Amino acid sequence: MRAFRRKEVFTFGFRGFPGVQGGIESHVSQLAPRLVAEGHQVTACFRTPYVSRNCGAEWKGVRLCRVWTARSTYLEALVHSFVCAVVAIFRRPELVHIHGIGPALVTPLVRLAGIPVVVTHHGPDYEREKWGRAARAVLRLGEAAGMRFASRRIAISQTVGTLVRSKYGRDCDVIPNGVALPELPAMAERVQTLGLVPGRYILTVGRLVAEKRQLDLVRAFAAAKPPGWKLVVVGHADHGSDYAQRLLSEAVATKDVVMAGFRTGEDLHQLYAHAGLFVLASSHEGLPIALLEAMSYGIPILVSDIAANLEVVNDPACAFHTGNVEELAARIGFATARIPAKLDRESSRRERVGRYGWDAIARQTAAVYDELLLPHEEPRSGTGHVARGI
Repeated sequence: MRAFRRKEVFTFGFRGFPGVQGGIESHVSQLAPRLVAEGHQVTACFRTPYVSRNCGAEWKGVRLCRVWTARSTYLEALVHSFVCAVVAIFRRPELVHIHGIGPALVTPLVRLAGIPVVVTHHGPDYEREKWGRAARAVLRLGEAAGMRFASRRIAISQTVGTLVRSKYGRDCDVIPNGVALPELPAMAERVQTLGLVPGRYILTVGRLVAEKRQLDLVRAFAAAKPPGWKLVVVGHADHGSDYAQRLLSEAVATKDVVMAGFRTGEDLHQLYAHAGLFVLASSHEGLPIALLEAMSYGIPILVSDIAANLEVVNDPACAFHTGNVEELAARIGFATARIPAKLDRESSRRERVGRYGWDAIARQTAAVYDELLLPHEEPRSGTGHVARGI
């Protein structure tokens, strides 16, 4: 524990946690308690539609603050961010940490109130297929506001860090998403209740949105028809969409596809642990936590060839061209024909996740906070930060 007085960090830009689907949600749920252990007083601002009124005032040392927002695909994050900014201005925390470029639109407002702001760029969300022209414009504006006016910037991948430097002329700290190394369970009853055979199913995990491209995977699985295998799609749609309806329709019509819905806890633990192959077909990611989680279980991997995936998986044999269903089908056929009935996962999983440990990530994030909250100390050598904010 640090010797200085605990400083309040007010953080928002996510739906809530724990047990709320989403990469940023998973990121903050792992990071926030560790930042408390690092000596910071963290208040997490949740969106009311996603968190029960009985959630309590604290979780793992993190103070919880439920803030109203409209339940709307297009307005939800924006309304919540403005309300959070107003709450922060009245509460006067020592630091505000905003996650995501959409919520970062309010960065100048918080800075004008004299509060330092850290913005974590989780990826260029305006590239997501679900957004129309107006929403993309707002997200680009949020990115510009966050990157230009934040006191400090964090990028979750080298790819995003390069984007920030080249597009805005601002330096940033690259602090990745992380993953904990799980214990591999001996039990498989949660898997078996879904009609699955351990080691003989393909797993994908993520929200049912167009940029995750689960529909590509369903079609590739139908074309490959790996004998004795099933495909399990874990996740749900936060809001109704034509894509989610089309995915469900084709999955129901395709033999051996299991739509497992949103899973957490022991269910998800066993689904990862006993999968024979993990596939991430996304056209857009920041640094995918689902992929890191799959790697932590030692599962064989197939990923689309977007930069965020290739930053984690650097083996060309494990990648396919994004959107190429025929190539994905061939890769599935090749992989499932050569995966042994029992994998030796222990030898690979520790090496795979070594650079993505949450404890180290929390220490790096806490160091960013400390440099803002302890101005009498000299910044770390070699960071080379450009003049900050307003």
